[in-house]
Amino acid sequence: MSTFIVFTRESTQDQEALDTYMNLVGPTLEGHTVNVLSSYGALETLEGEEPEGAVIVEFPTKAAARAWYDSPAYQQVVQYRFKGAKYRALMVDGN
Repeated sequence: MSTFIVFTRESTQDQEALDTYMNLVGPTLEGHTVNVLSSYGALETLEGEEPEGAVIVEFPTKAAARAWYDSPAYQQVVQYRFKGAKYRALMVDGN
């Protein structure tokens, strides 16, 4: 069963740190089976407050999603995202 991680950027705090994250995050996906379904495409908010942007990535399993998210490579890079912006990150099982 596929698992999706949905990231919504709620507000930018430090553009330089966020730019660093954006430049470094791609290589952390190498070696992982992942499909980037959407990355900051046009969005339309149907309910709630509109985020600045959203990213949706698909992994083949929950274990695969956790393997990437918990990997040393991503954990080193994610610190720039934490500093750069307020995000919401959700892991959702597919059907």
